[in-house]
Amino acid sequence: MNNYPHPIIAREGWPFLGIAIVLAALVTYFSAVWSIPLWIIALFVLQFFRDPARTIPQHPNAVLSPADGRIVVVEKTQDPYANREALKISVFMNVFNVHSNRAPVDGKIQDVRYFPGKFVNADLDKASVENERNALIITAANGQTVTCVQVAGLIARRILCYVRSGETLARGQRYGFIRFGSRVDVYLPLTATPKVTVGDKVSATETILAEF
Repeated sequence: MNNYPHPIIAREGWPFLGIAIVLAALVTYFSAVWSIPLWIIALFVLQFFRDPARTIPQHPNAVLSPADGRIVVVEKTQDPYANREALKISVFMNVFNVHSNRAPVDGKIQDVRYFPGKFVNADLDKASVENERNALIITAANGQTVTCVQVAGLIARRILCYVRSGETLARGQRYGFIRFGSRVDVYLPLTATPKVTVGDKVSATETILAEF
């Protein structure tokens, strides 16, 4: 269920894409001109739900990006989920990024915590503590704790998580999805070395965020 073969278009988008194409085709039957906006919407849905396969770096100490997007935070702060001081790295996803979420490390899930909340712009720092969010607390293969948090955004209204406490994750494994713009926060031990800076563009699985 969690690591299904990559179908190019994420399964979460199949109903939306199907509806968009059917509506556009119906309107085209009556008027090609009036159908143009609907075909544009269908193309947007197609690009939003794309889900390409990714190459997984083999560096044993690497912490991989769980999402596509842009780095908006690299700082030392409090990890409110694992109750510790941590290095926080945040990835902001806009509507043009791939929105599949992937495991940053090999490890075992110790806890999964969901928090209802607001839907302010995910680019803002307060989104990490005020917005709807879902946190995974993972014990990595080397024994270090990694917290990975899906955060809803201004437009995002649905966080999907397909894993549970006690399950084992493999780095690069697809574990969730957030619809229509959002953010993922990663909390690491203070001894981790960041490999990205604010403003960098990153790709899920293929970009190394930090090293243990």
